[in-house]
Amino acid sequence: MIDQLLIGAILIIALVFFVWDRWRYDIVGMGALLLAAIVGLVPAQEVFSGFGNAAVITVAAVLVISHALWRSGVVDALATLVKKAGDRPWVQMLVLTSLTTFVSAFISNTGAMAIMIPVALQLARANNGSASRVLMPMAFGSLLGGTITMIGTPPNIIISDIRAQATGESFGIFDFTPVGLSVALGGLVLMWLVSRWLVPDKAGRNTSNSPYDLTSYLTEIYIPPENDLIGSTLFELESKVKENFAVVALKRGKNQITAPPRYQRFKAEDVLIVEADADTLQQILDITNFELNADEEIDERFLVSDEIKVIEGIVGHDSRLIGRSAADLRLRHRFGVNVLAVARHGQTLKPSLSNVRFKPGDVLLLQGDSEVLNDVFVRFGCFPLAQRSLRIGSQKQFILPITIFASAILLSALGLVSVPVSFTLAAGLMVVTNVMPLRELYENIEWPIIVLLGATIPLGGALERSGAADTLANAALAISLDAPAAVAIIVLMVVTILLSNIVNNAAAAVLMAPIGISMAGSLGASIDPFLMAVAIGAALPFLTPIGHQSNILVMGPGGYSFSDYWKLGLPLTVLVVAMSVPLILWMWPLNA
Repeated sequence: MIDQLLIGAILIIALVFFVWDRWRYDIVGMGALLLAAIVGLVPAQEVFSGFGNAAVITVAAVLVISHALWRSGVVDALATLVKKAGDRPWVQMLVLTSLTTFVSAFISNTGAMAIMIPVALQLARANNGSASRVLMPMAFGSLLGGTITMIGTPPNIIISDIRAQATGESFGIFDFTPVGLSVALGGLVLMWLVSRWLVPDKAGRNTSNSPYDLTSYLTEIYIPPENDLIGSTLFELESKVKENFAVVALKRGKNQITAPPRYQRFKAEDVLIVEADADTLQQILDITNFELNADEEIDERFLVSDEIKVIEGIVGHDSRLIGRSAADLRLRHRFGVNVLAVARHGQTLKPSLSNVRFKPGDVLLLQGDSEVLNDVFVRFGCFPLAQRSLRIGSQKQFILPITIFASAILLSALGLVSVPVSFTLAAGLMVVTNVMPLRELYENIEWPIIVLLGATIPLGGALERSGAADTLANAALAISLDAPAAVAIIVLMVVTILLSNIVNNAAAAVLMAPIGISMAGSLGASIDPFLMAVAIGAALPFLTPIGHQSNILVMGPGGYSFSDYWKLGLPLTVLVVAMSVPLILWMWPLNA
């Protein structure tokens, strides 16, 4: 009993830290594992056994393959089809969500969204539409697509490996398809029918003509000596600039005036903290001859470029920028890149650009050499929003990765080679054939996910060994006492869905699978329907932006607030449960 209380306390503490989001989820997961090891819940020889687990290796291989397909232009080629859809918003919605869902069945959800977000934004701009109408359904479509195959999402890979440990045989790559595909199609139809009323239209919240209709940026503007507006007031500046903007603070030496009055007169070398969209910012600079502020001198090696451009991008969910500021990173000195502005919808940023600590979903306005900017995006885990030329390579580059990927799927589907071996082999061939350069191999594995999986898998084992999984399973069964076994599966799925909306979905799968197995044991039923219920529940967190990386990625470009997600997510969740439980019981009977 003491062991059950201890593992329960550790998991609750970890859950609190996951929700608090002060430290990244991999750090929290590893801390929980080490604490469990210290109190003796995880044997010393098993503490790091999770990192050798087949599910962890498979997830890493799938991430490598996803990036190789993205880099070779395979996914971009699919994205070009969207541009032929016409200018009717409902047709664009249908094509964008369908294509994102299909692609996400075979590559990572995040990779699919990284390709499709700029396409959606370009279409919205071209047709004077609202990108917010389609970005959330696209993100939810990417989650639905992940349920279609075993490799579509990490929870499916984890559940397959857990089944192999329990029964000696894992799920096949297409065993998830009957349920996953049906749920995906049902979810798409629901979004096509109701998203018009449930997804907010953010187009009208400002007068911006920005290509991506983003919220205002926070920007620092420097008043150089001998500028014509020295001695002028803030009111006079506002009279010259016709568009809406706000001077939220004025820095003068070591002093800072927050919300300066309109009669405030400017002095040489003042720094204005301005909130404005990209076009208004440019208008201010053109009219006043003010300058974008930089706290440090640019390195001379970056002054030779003659191709300087400005690009917008999203801070990814595991970006190296998270928790750090422009001042910490010294991007200007190290890379010749200026952080011109930062946008974070729904929050008031500190009135000092250099000290703003970046968060997932922030939208940055960066300036620098075009090639250097591309490298910076890759290095720091950001996704560009500006229009990009599609990377459709030569016929050899295009066909080879598809051939390698299709061969891996075929080998595993026929049972000739196990999924971990076939996909690891495919990842290796992508590198050997130079579809993806060797230098990018380790850069494009989402190491926080790998560390989280390696840490939580032994915790799942501790949950089972201590008897806590049986206790929780019995509690869930007590809720569904005297009800059909289907009710127990519904309870399991709903709890998994709620958990996956506040912690990483892979962790939710690891922690809930032992409970599902215990529930099956108590009922004398097959474990398969219970594992499938956990897989579906963990893969589809629609209620919060923090439930999945795809949800975070669209938050900034779509201008969504935290509370916007559940409006479409709740009916979609109800539909998923209503559809998937009968399908699971049909495909995977309780008494099989």
